[in-house]
Amino acid sequence: MLQVSGLQAAYGRSQVLFGVDLTVGPGELVTVMGRNGVGKTTLLNAIMGVLTPTAGTVTLDGTDVTRMRTYQRVRLGMGYAPQGHETFPQLTVWENLQVTLEATGRRDRSAIDDALEVFPRLTGLLKRRAGFLSGGQQQQLAIARALVTRPRILILDEPTEGIQPSIIREIEEAVERLHKEHDLAVLLVEQYLDLALRLADAFVILDGGTVRHSGSAADLHDDKVKHLLAV
Repeated sequence: MLQVSGLQAAYGRSQVLFGVDLTVGPGELVTVMGRNGVGKTTLLNAIMGVLTPTAGTVTLDGTDVTRMRTYQRVRLGMGYAPQGHETFPQLTVWENLQVTLEATGRRDRSAIDDALEVFPRLTGLLKRRAGFLSGGQQQQLAIARALVTRPRILILDEPTEGIQPSIIREIEEAVERLHKEHDLAVLLVEQYLDLALRLADAFVILDGGTVRHSGSAADLHDDKVKHLLAV
């Protein structure tokens, strides 16, 4: 589904990624972990075209998307919910979803209905401006917007960061259902090892902009994992 090969990225003269390799198979959930500042968000931004890589390739279902714009990648099937609960704060929940749908070039509102089915809490908030939602509600809306694009792979950057425990559980259940029941491939950046243990099929740990460890979910119990994630 998604193949990242030798990916390098930088902000000006500051090199952040140094030849990262990553694979997400069809219907697979892969979690990317690591301490703060090791390049996790930079990796996702480079995969999505928010940041242009300095070297390496990003391939989706055999199509090289490395030099494509972000909207082109979305139309090919890459759904992205970036870090920070990003929404249009002055628009209502409904308008946020509608604008996203229109940006895909489609008019069928069934995609919105399906997204709301995943996050039913939003159904009673459709007329509320996104800026007046709680952090957890904003995060649900951010993921719902990504789902409206009908992605083949869903890319999530720390969706549980700074959110109340009850909403964390709802988001976890939603991701698990999308992955297991809808066979949706997921690339998830996540800090919480326990959540990764419950959800992931495979994992990658970054340190210093490189892949230091990877494997199946069963390998997450390895002492090396705890060492690389320790603060």
